[in-house]
Amino acid sequence: MSETKEHFILFPFMAEGHIIPFLALALRLVEKKGCTITFINSPLNVKKISAKLPPNPYLRLVEIPFNPADHGLPADAENTNSLPYHLILSLFEASDSFKPIVRKLIHNIFHEENSCPPPHCFISDLYFGWCADIAHEFGMFHAMFSVVGAFGMACYFSMCLHCPQRKAESGEFTLPDFPEASTIHISQLSQSLKAADGNDSFSRYMTKLIPQCLNSDGMLVNTVEGLDTIGLDYFRRKFNRPIWAVGPLLLPPSGERRVAKDSQNSPEFITSWLDSKPPKSVLYISFGSQNTMSSSQMMQLAMGLDVSGKNFIWVVRPPMEFDINSEFNFKEWLPEGFAQKIRDEKRGLILDKWAPQQEILSHEATSAFLSQCGWNSVLECLIHGMPLIGWPMATEQFYTAKQMVEHLGVCVEVARGKTCEVKPEDIAAKIELVMNETEKAGKTMRRKALEAREILFDAMKDEDDYKGSSVKAMDDFLSAAELMSDKTKRGPNI
Repeated sequence: MSETKEHFILFPFMAEGHIIPFLALALRLVEKKGCTITFINSPLNVKKISAKLPPNPYLRLVEIPFNPADHGLPADAENTNSLPYHLILSLFEASDSFKPIVRKLIHNIFHEENSCPPPHCFISDLYFGWCADIAHEFGMFHAMFSVVGAFGMACYFSMCLHCPQRKAESGEFTLPDFPEASTIHISQLSQSLKAADGNDSFSRYMTKLIPQCLNSDGMLVNTVEGLDTIGLDYFRRKFNRPIWAVGPLLLPPSGERRVAKDSQNSPEFITSWLDSKPPKSVLYISFGSQNTMSSSQMMQLAMGLDVSGKNFIWVVRPPMEFDINSEFNFKEWLPEGFAQKIRDEKRGLILDKWAPQQEILSHEATSAFLSQCGWNSVLECLIHGMPLIGWPMATEQFYTAKQMVEHLGVCVEVARGKTCEVKPEDIAAKIELVMNETEKAGKTMRRKALEAREILFDAMKDEDDYKGSSVKAMDDFLSAAELMSDKTKRGPNI
């Protein structure tokens, strides 16, 4: 690899679903440009990242101080996956305290470090719109990075801006600046959006955030043009800035959490279990790194799995009524005798909080994914040509599920939210619909999932005579950032 000539600063929000695609972006930039990456985050997150990735001379992890207790948060609450839902907004609000710290860090990089070129581009999380002003102060190009697909984020932004649900006379409404999204139902609202009236804490935070985004020089989105045109077009007209669809940005399986080989959560154990199952016979169930359901819903899902008779792998997090860091409690969370029954029948694995998701989704025994429709999970599912059973839980997940059902045809919804009532027989029916190879609807979903897979792979092609849409978008972004390089070399505007 040639001597590095470019330097990017990357700063994700403190959530697994944000940090992982930022790491994938960092590795893509290193691979493509041989550049230096300064990757900044809070101490506990940096420690976790260090454990995930092998050492890389081009990727520097830098801690910035953060004391959660100063903001009314638990002492170790540096990531959304260690917080109950009602405290997540507090973490967002606390992140504003990073402003002077980040500015000082960048000042030091420019004035005290001689071991690498000065940074010319600052890529920050969409939720850190204030980073644009800091970047420009130091003569850097600034790009926001949306780790979420464009359609889902467009719906979410539109509702935060206009609160159309407050004016809806029935259970349905449309978005005034995004009619292409068609009808939204009130069941597709997160708890925060249901309560939003323009004056609550959530509304005030989002109202402040969105104008900050207009100061950026452009936006990277972890999506693909051929799957997400409607959402991308929304941001292009809304922000009047370049929007680069550079996805899918996914970490390789080796970049996921490491566990002991003899653990039930280990890739080795799970692969061995999957090897014993027929092709397309296993349902994978996971609701991501921070979502959970009510105790009642967990009971109903377990009974639905029992009724279905299907093989399954289920990643379980504590129900809403329990501490998010609770020890696994079979007796209180699952129907009596359920865990022993599926163990005796060798029909299921119940895993505590985490699983090697990519290894599971890539295995020929896996048939479908029951998911909260978080964007990383959706991309990992589609890259393997697998259909979804959607159970959106929060934020933009409801609209990603809508996109997967209505636009791509790769998903069927089984439930919405953390409080809706679900019946075991309804869950079993949706599982049968998707997994039964003789069901026409299921066969159509599987065919469309394979078509989506082809679109994703085509976007990533980088050959002498053909470049996919995401490769072209990345090249365009890098060219735009390089235009700022000469100005950066002349020194910051201070």
